[in-house]
This record gives sequence, structure tokens and C-alpha cells, in this order.
Amino acid sequence: MTRLTITRLGARGDGIASDNGTTVHVPFALPGEEVEIEPLSERIRTVLVRSPERITPFCPHFGSCGGCKMQHLAPAPYAAWKRGMLEEVLARAGIATEIAPLVAAQGVGRRRVTLHVRFEKGRALAGFMAAKSHDLIDLDRCPVLVPGLDRAADIARAVMAPLARLNKTADVQVTASLGGLDVDIRGPGKLEMPLRLALTEVAERLDLARLSLHGEMIVERRSPALRMGKALVVPPAGGFLQATEAGETTLAGLVAEAVGKARRIADLFCGAGPFALRLAGEHAVDGFDSDKPAIEALTRAARATPGLKPLKAEARDLFRRPLLAHELKSYDAVVLDPPRAGAEAQVRQIALAKAPARIVYASCDPQSFARDAASLIAAGYRLERVTPVDQFAFTTHLEMVGVFSR
Repeated sequence: MTRLTITRLGARGDGIASDNGTTVHVPFALPGEEVEIEPLSERIRTVLVRSPERITPFCPHFGSCGGCKMQHLAPAPYAAWKRGMLEEVLARAGIATEIAPLVAAQGVGRRRVTLHVRFEKGRALAGFMAAKSHDLIDLDRCPVLVPGLDRAADIARAVMAPLARLNKTADVQVTASLGGLDVDIRGPGKLEMPLRLALTEVAERLDLARLSLHGEMIVERRSPALRMGKALVVPPAGGFLQATEAGETTLAGLVAEAVGKARRIADLFCGAGPFALRLAGEHAVDGFDSDKPAIEALTRAARATPGLKPLKAEARDLFRRPLLAHELKSYDAVVLDPPRAGAEAQVRQIALAKAPARIVYASCDPQSFARDAASLIAAGYRLERVTPVDQFAFTTHLEMVGVFSR
């Protein structure tokens, strides 16, 4: 048996200790605790000295489910740890700036969940993968979801039941919309008409708003709309969506505050319009994204919403065809909201153009944000401030909004 003293928390949420000069990561251990770990493993066998910051997790699956990592840490040290993740990454990149306090954006819970489904002895299991394992935790419910997703695991099992004879694993994405539950199945491949009809019957029985397969609609019984500012948007089946309503509202509010009085804005990686549709209440906006169905959803929503300033949207791959210098110079501000890989190609063009004067960068990855921020700073931009946003509470995921000016 190995006895260790935990000295700090790592970026993965593990407690970090030293064992004869070797760094050891102990899941679910907290700073100041003394623990015994299992032989040939880093799993806790016994907590000998408990941290006063340890609290009782609210989910019965915590510790076995691979989703949440930090339900056992009290709110104040949790917020400090999560904000510290951003501080550490920026410090390593040599970037000094104001870092605002962490903004909690879990709200009433996550409005979208993706559940893994597999069959064992003809029975469908639905849930999340166990931590560092291929074992599936068959869930009853997940308490970090909005109340409207209480039935998500049961629904995932039910929609996959007609496909049992295929014996394929799948991901079932369930989204709570204003029209009801929007469900997209990924994994079974192309289905013949009898199975598609069986899925239609399941959608009727479960009272789903929409059911789709690999983003292709099986049946739409009601419009699975979401509100974005003044607009009602029907996002493409299985398309990108901010995880919580509070997270989307928080990020959009920070972006709107940062663009100030800019008359014309380019919203890059705009998706279905969570920023663009809100910004268009006060500013002319051009949106760009490689996701053509998302651009079509944004365009439909803009046309149906009275009182907006001019809003145009174009399907464009900004990794391969970023906006160039002559295009960038026609804008007063650029908003960036790229995927985890960041916006390296587009940032390179902004740095070359040294335009526009204001850049607002929403990111879901501290590492790629720091890389792109360093490029902008080297080109003469100043990073005024960064606000960390905790949309994925109890996990190691962190979002942020950085404001750059020249």
C-alpha cells in the first residue's frame, strides 16, 4: 500500500502528489489530504486525512461515471481552481492581462446530452462511459441536466430498441427545445424503410418534437425551436449548440459588451447565430461558418425576426478560406468563436491586416486561446481582459471571452 500527501490539483482535476520523486495523479483526491492508493494503481483505497474543502457529491454515480470530475470540492476552492487553469496557461505563454472572476453559467442545467447506447443480451444500455474505461454506466437520470431531460436515458434506450437486431453501438443526442425533445441518432448507419417507420412510431409514442438519424430528419412533429435574443431558431439536427442557456446568454452578453459601438461586425464561426442574432439588434452583422445547415438556420431566423439591423450569413470554411486583409478592413470589430482547435489561420490574417481595431474571442480551450492570443499580441494588439465562464460545471472544461484592441 502506498501512502501519499496531496499537494495540489492538476488541470484534469486529479490530486497531485510525489512518491520518491515521481509525480502521481490521484483521481478525486484534494490538496492537503493523506491517502492510501491501491497497489499498481492510482485509485484511492482510503482517505486517511480529509480536506475541509471536501463535500458530499450530489450524484450517486459520481466517481464511477466518467462525466463530472469535481462534485466533491466546495464551491469557493472549485471556482479558484477553475480560474487558475486559465491563469496557468496564460502565464506559461507569457501573457499578462486582467483575468476576471469566474462566471458560473450552469444555470438550471445542460439542455443537451449525448448518451452512449449499446446492446447486451438484446437489452439497450444508455449512459456515459466510466472514468478511464470502456465500461458503460447505465443511467437512470443525470442531475446536471435541465429538468426537461429527466427522461433522456429512457428515451435513448427506447429509440434504439427497434434497432436491437443490428447490435450496433450508437450515440443518442437529446436536446430540450421550446417544442419538446429533439433527438438525433448517430452510429447505426443507413436504415431501410421498415426501421425508419418503426422509429417514427417511437417518436409518436414518446411525443418527441423531432427525430433524426445522422442529422437527416426521420420525423418532425413540432418545431424544435430555441430562442436566441429576439429570434426563434430551429437548429439543424445534431448541430452545435451551447450546452446551457445560461452559458449562451453569458457568452453573448460578454461579446455584446466588448464590441461596444461598432457599426459593422464580422461574426466568425457563427453557427446558427447565438451571437449574431443578438448583436443584430444594434449592429450590422456578417456571419461566417463552414456549417451550411447552421447558416441556413441563421438566415431563416433573421428573415423571420423584425427589428434587426442588416444580417447576412455565408457558408465559408474559415480554416481553409479565412477572411483576408481587404475583407477584414471593412469591419469595426470581429467576433471569433472557433471550435477547440482555435482560429490559427484566421488570426494569422488578422495579424497581417492589423484590422479591425477590436477583436472579441470566445474560446472553449485555454491552450488554443493562448496560442492565438500570443499571435495577436505579437501583431500589436493588447489583450485588455479575459473572463472565464464555467458552463460545464464540475468538469475540467472551461470557456472564456478575451477582448483585444489596437
